[in-house]
Amino acid sequence: MAGNNSEKIGVLTATIVGMNAMIGAGIFTISSALAGDVGPAVILSFLFTAVSVWFMAQSFARVAQLFPQEGSFYTYARQWGGHSIGLLANGLYLVGMFIAMGLLAHSAGQHLIHYAPYTSEHHLGIATLIILTVLNIMGVSLSSLGQQILIAFTVFPLVITTVMCLFKANPANLTPFLPGGPISVFKATRVIAFSFFGFEASASLFNVIKDPEQNLPRALTYSLFAVAGLYLAFVAALVLAVPLPLFLQYPGPVAIPLSHVFKSQWILECIHFSSISAILGTLHSMIWASGSLLLSFTKKLRCKSAQKLLANNILNQKTATLLIGVSIFTSFQIFSNEMFFYCTAICLLAAYTLSMITLLFIPSEWKSGQNYITIAGIATAMLIFYFSINGIVASL
Repeated sequence: MAGNNSEKIGVLTATIVGMNAMIGAGIFTISSALAGDVGPAVILSFLFTAVSVWFMAQSFARVAQLFPQEGSFYTYARQWGGHSIGLLANGLYLVGMFIAMGLLAHSAGQHLIHYAPYTSEHHLGIATLIILTVLNIMGVSLSSLGQQILIAFTVFPLVITTVMCLFKANPANLTPFLPGGPISVFKATRVIAFSFFGFEASASLFNVIKDPEQNLPRALTYSLFAVAGLYLAFVAALVLAVPLPLFLQYPGPVAIPLSHVFKSQWILECIHFSSISAILGTLHSMIWASGSLLLSFTKKLRCKSAQKLLANNILNQKTATLLIGVSIFTSFQIFSNEMFFYCTAICLLAAYTLSMITLLFIPSEWKSGQNYITIAGIATAMLIFYFSINGIVASL
């Protein structure tokens, strides 16, 4: 028993896993667009989203603790809603992931055009998706060392950019602080939430972490605090250094408005390269992970055709990965930039909520006070969900 426990991971490793899952290149892309729409008050939007995700993460960790079984979203939602609700939660999560990865492919095209200016962003995004899907089908996976290098490539430019911007900080750039009014702070959460999605990866570690009842909530809290701290410092320094008109003029990769403020081209190239590394690394790992999730989802289906595909090995990790690639390509073709954010938020928040509701049906969770956190998590998820629906309606 002790031998098994010695092979399990500690709080530090679980915290790094959570940070790896959350921190992505999206922060380098959405910050400039958000600051342009919301103004310097985007700092408040990030703060509110971080608190909201903390409530959701604590509830999600509790469900994972109570039901440490394969199937995650299906298993959690099934406890109160049965087989159909379990499938719905799992399906919504998968669709949300497809859309999120479509956005990453779109971002890859936006960044790669810096190195291939005579090719369209659209074609570069498609080429990236095809190459990464083929690599996954061939079984070329990123090592744990590779993942550590990729996260370093993401965190390092965040810290360097924050420090650079602080040297250029000008309090005058904070005025006007709320050009879009107070409501814009909450509307922005439907986009910012994308930067925090992935926290559920830590919750899946229940079976491999030492003393999970104590350490899993700690790891979730530490990873969220670390990521939120990095994001808040980065965005605050960014809006202090870059005048609002530049954000309005260049709402794409953050390196572009920064290039009009700084003369150190090599640092900007480093930021750009780091963004691409983060995008490609995230896409690569998510394609494989989503293939595994699709297989798990198919096993839960109660139809003979699905079971026959599995039994005859027609649907396996490779073919599931191919289906994932096709699904991402479909979302890449269908959704516009803003719609990526809105639809991802709607699907993932719905899946989170269907899973968290399980806690409301457990009497002991009311007695312990855990459900006050759960209610706060569901309420904030529904608020961001509402503004995401509102964003889709406004875009149509």
